[in-house]
Parts: sequence; structure tokens; C-alpha cells
Amino acid sequence: MLQKLSPQQIQMIKLLELPTIQFEQRIKQEIEENPALDEKEPETEPEEETPQTKYNIDDYVKREDIPAYKLYANNYSKDDKRGTIPLSDGLSYNEYLEEQLNFKGLSTRKNIIGKYLIGSLDNDGYLRRELSSICDDIAFSLGIETTEKELEEMLCLIQTFEPYGTGARNLQEALILQLKHHPQTTEVKLAIKVLEQYFNDFAKKHFDKIIQRLGIDEDTFRKVVDTIKGLSPKPANQYIETAQSEPTIQIIPDFILEYNNGELELSLNKYNMPDIKVNNSYIKMLEEIAHGRKRNNKYGGSDDTSRTADKHAAQFIKQKIDSARWFISAIKQRNATLLLTMHTIIEFQKEYFIEGDETKLRPMILRDIADITGLDVSTISRVVNSKYIQTHFGIYPLKYFFSEAMQTNTGEEVSSREIKKILSDCVAQEEKRKPLTDEALMIILKEKGYQIARRTVAKYREMLGIPVARLRKQF
Repeated sequence: MLQKLSPQQIQMIKLLELPTIQFEQRIKQEIEENPALDEKEPETEPEEETPQTKYNIDDYVKREDIPAYKLYANNYSKDDKRGTIPLSDGLSYNEYLEEQLNFKGLSTRKNIIGKYLIGSLDNDGYLRRELSSICDDIAFSLGIETTEKELEEMLCLIQTFEPYGTGARNLQEALILQLKHHPQTTEVKLAIKVLEQYFNDFAKKHFDKIIQRLGIDEDTFRKVVDTIKGLSPKPANQYIETAQSEPTIQIIPDFILEYNNGELELSLNKYNMPDIKVNNSYIKMLEEIAHGRKRNNKYGGSDDTSRTADKHAAQFIKQKIDSARWFISAIKQRNATLLLTMHTIIEFQKEYFIEGDETKLRPMILRDIADITGLDVSTISRVVNSKYIQTHFGIYPLKYFFSEAMQTNTGEEVSSREIKKILSDCVAQEEKRKPLTDEALMIILKEKGYQIARRTVAKYREMLGIPVARLRKQF
């Protein structure tokens, strides 16, 4: 036995996945592509979707006479999720470097080699290829014999270009190159010395050892650390962030939840959503064709060519009207599914939505909501994906309200988000000179009644983006 989805079901599934902005664009696109769809005027009274007609149009345009491919519109490929197109404003990173190279007045040979080196840089501004392999590539592709020494000289020239740090072969060299273009204060000179002689110790935060070897006090070393922290680990980002910043993504909530007089009120965010209907003029056209066809049959006043043309026109109009009706029906079903799912989530997490206290979140998975609503887990997943809700305490993605269950000493189930909140608070309040290890965090949680293993603490810490204790150490 095979399970097949109708075009209407596929259309509804695709609409269910779309967040508000994309859904609005999809409606406007459908209006443009299907002339049988029309926007309702906000001032007018709502009209009946399909007025009754005295002609039985289905008798005239029989489905068995229409090819299957004409019964639905398929304007999209299997992968119709389109990403944003990056916008370019001014010179690219490589073009900016080549422009600086051209100002050096080099010979044609050196200019070609320099541009090849610039083209060999990674997106973050590093040169991660061996100079020997670049020599071979230049000889093979450009027919120019060169040496590693000549390439090294050209690379040193490129490393003087802005943004500083360009052409570095590793992080250490990138940071040092940037510092060499800073005003040479005492802190900058010490920072260069730290990176040149004690880079591994600095990366591992063995600060006490470095302070002892440099013979400086903690205040001075703190200034050195601040100087190094102000550098960019990816040189190319210094240019891209200022010259080619990506468009800001604006979040439009799909749901609006208001808390008034002790009651939670949920609504769909209509935003700029057009209200649509079937275009009555297309229904009238179909009626006229059917009426004219019946009259011609009665009096015999039409030839075969005319009848064929009328039939094709009727088939086209009916296909467009059916497509419009399916689309309107899919929108209504989408909205009903969204509201049903969100109402269930709110009811499940009612205490949280009233107070906005993260610790009030109950353990909840997709299966819990699916069981209550009677919908499939995949449907709940599509509703939750990329959707946001605006509450009286902020805008949150729907995925935020789902979490795993953990048990306390008393056997009570709590949300893993509650444990993450305790971990975040512990790290925020820890002594920065002696940060808490995963073992120490595990002991704190056990004292609070949460039976949790050290590896689970490490997993939650990584999910929160908190580095290990050694890397959190500060002066």
C-alpha cells in the first residue's frame, strides 16, 4: 500500500512551514500568478466565496476531458527555500588589496605574482598554503618561474596592506602584524613580546607563569591582555564589517500574546497580510461560456473550431478558479493549525506565560503537544520551525519553550532549561580568578537536589556557549 499526498495537501504543508513575512510574500506571489485570486477591499462587506450559478459548469467541463497536469499549478521546484542574496557595496576584499598593490608601482611581473598571492588568501585573510606549492602553481598556470624567497618578499609587502593582519599564516602572526601597526606604547611592546615568546602559555591562560617571567605586576599585565583582546582574529572581517555588512534580519512575530485582566489572549499577527477571495469576474466568464455553449447547442449556431476554443478557455478558467479555492482553503487550514498548536503550548506552559519566569517552564517535547492536539509530530515540528511569538515579556522562538525533562531527588520532573538557568547564574557569580569547574558545578547542582552527571553539565555548558573554567579565568 502506498500513501500519496494530493497537490492541496502538499500546498498546505509548504504554507505551514512559512513564517509571517515569507507567508505574506507567498500570498502576494500567488495573487500575481493566479488572476482568479483577488484582494478584498477592507471597506466592503465580505462576499460569498462562490456564488451559486444556475448553470452546471461541471457538466460542461468534465474532469476526464482535462489532462491531470492542468488541474494544479506547479510553479516551484522541490527545493523552493531560497536564501538571501548577498549584496555588494563597493570593492570586495580582494579588490581592495589589489587596489593597494597597484599603488606600489611594481613591475608587471611582481604585480602578477602579488595578485596571485592575494587570490590565494582565504576568506578570513589568512594564507594557509605553502609557498612552495604556490611557486609550482604560478609556473604551471602563468608560466612564470619564481622562488620562495621572491614570494616571501611579496608576501611581506602584502602584510603591510590594510586591514592589518592580512596575509598572516596563523593566528599568532596575524595578531603580531596588527600590533606592529599600533602606536608603540609600553603595553603594545609587551603584548608583542607575549605573543612572540609566550603564545602557547597565553592561549592556555597560564597568566601567572607569564607575569613571573616578564617581571611585571598584574595591573600592567591586565592592560596587555586588554590590548590583545582588542585585536581581530580574522583580519578580513575588519574590512567586511565596515564595507560589506549583510542586511539586518528583522524578526516579525507570527503570534501576539497579550495578558489583560488575568487572561491570556492569543492572535495571529496579520502584519501586511492581504485578505483574498476568488475573482468574481472569472466566475462570470465561465458562466457566460457555459451559457453560450448551451444556447449554441440548442440552435446549432456554432462550429467545431469555436466549440474547441470555448472548451479550452473554460478548462483554463476552471483550473485557475480551482487553484484559487484550494489556496484559500489551505490558508484557512494553516491558520487553524497554527492557533490550535499555539493555544495548546500556552495552556501547557500557562504558569510561565503569565509570569515570564524561565524557571516556571515545564518539560515539554513535540510529542506532548502532538498527543494533546491529535496532530502528527511532523506537523507540530513544521508549526514550531522558524516561528516567533510576541509576549508581554519579550519575543521568543517557539522552539524556546521545548526542553527535556530531568528528575530531582524527590522524583519531581523539571525542565532542563531550569538547570541551564542555574548553571548560567553560577558562572555569572563565580570568582573570575578561580572559575568553577564542571565538577564544582555538578556538586552545586546536586546540593540543590538535581541528580546530574559531570558530562551532562559539560553538555549544557557547551549549549549555553560557556567555555571551560580555564578559559574563563580573568584578572
